[in-house]
Amino acid sequence: MPVTGIGGIFFRAKDPAALQDWYRSHLGTYIDYSTPWQQEAGPTVFMPFAADTDYFAPDRQWMINLRVRDLDGLLAALHAAGIEATTNPDWDMPEIGRFARVHDPEGNPIELWEPAPGAP
Repeated sequence: MPVTGIGGIFFRAKDPAALQDWYRSHLGTYIDYSTPWQQEAGPTVFMPFAADTDYFAPDRQWMINLRVRDLDGLLAALHAAGIEATTNPDWDMPEIGRFARVHDPEGNPIELWEPAPGAP
C-alpha cells in the first residue's frame, strides 16, 4: 500500500497562534511546521462516520482522537486549568481503553484515548 501514515492534520482557525499555544500548553502537542511532533508508535484509525452520527457534534465535520498516557492525570490538569472535560462510562471499552472529550478554544472536538494495556 502506498500510504504509510498520516503526515499532518490541517484545519482553519480564527487565531492560529493562540490555538497552537493552547494545544502546546494543555495537551503537550506541537502543531506547527518548525517543531514537527514525533508521536509514539501505535494505532491510528482513519474513519468516516455517517453524516447523521451523534458520536460528535452535528455542526463539526471532524474530531481528532489523541492517544494519551495517564488519562486521569491529564483530566486533573485540564480541570485545574479551567478546561471542561466530559467522560462517559458508555464510551469506555475494557479491550480498547478509556475515553474523554474536550473542546479547544475554537470549539473543535478532541477525543482523548488512553489505550487499554495490550490494546491493538
